[in-house]
Amino acid sequence: MTTWLITGCSTGLGRSLAQAVLARGDNAVVTARDTSALQDLASEFPTTALAVALDVTDQSQVDAAVQQAEERFGAVDVLVNNAGYGYRAAIEEGDDADVRTLFDTNVFGPVAMIKAVLPGMRSRRSGAIVNISSIGARISPPGSGYYSATKAALEGISGSLQKELKPLGISVTAVEPGGFRTDFAGRSLAQSAEAIADYADTAGKRRKENDTVHGTQKGDPDKAAAAIISAVEASETPAFLLLGEDAVYAYGAVQEAQRAEVELWRELSVSTGYTE
Repeated sequence: MTTWLITGCSTGLGRSLAQAVLARGDNAVVTARDTSALQDLASEFPTTALAVALDVTDQSQVDAAVQQAEERFGAVDVLVNNAGYGYRAAIEEGDDADVRTLFDTNVFGPVAMIKAVLPGMRSRRSGAIVNISSIGARISPPGSGYYSATKAALEGISGSLQKELKPLGISVTAVEPGGFRTDFAGRSLAQSAEAIADYADTAGKRRKENDTVHGTQKGDPDKAAAAIISAVEASETPAFLLLGEDAVYAYGAVQEAQRAEVELWRELSVSTGYTE
């Protein structure tokens, strides 16, 4: 029986994934900062669900979560780094303390979780790590520069980690969802306290008070959960997975635009070597 450790299970994709793996009979360590939101899962699946309080920025809680998982189920087979939140601000508007907290949660928290589960995975020469990124890492919308940077950092880590761990029998998948109908753009979205008028037509349009997308996203989190399970169980687990038609379209558009710019500036780019 596979044991999953999923961070950020109170709502959204994490919640859908926890429900899906438990419904299929797997073990799941379901985590949130406030476990009261997880008690229904623990009650419905008393032998296979373990609700654990976890703030991924707290190393003692990270270590305790993994220890409890191993004591209850013997091992962590799949780690899903889902916990995180959005932050909207023009780069100039971003509060330094807020940005550091964002990176602590979205980048260094997942790294702490990875380092906590890897000794066990390496000893067994098996395991899977799933890092939930965002199409924002690719498209970098105005007003989401800091959030996009956290996800780009997580993808950079995922890419190197995948090459380090594949020879040891451990897979790593970076998942880039598009827009899904979760609470991400509601409760889980923070923004700068002050808005600068000069950015009203760029970053300002994405401020919460001006954003009308929340609640209308085309992505179904239950279908995303099923897709993640399929990817983890594939004979050749993908290192990179897009979720959502919008993500696939946006990824292609960015690739095409970048390729065109590379070709436009190719002569200048290749002119920078020594002339022998």
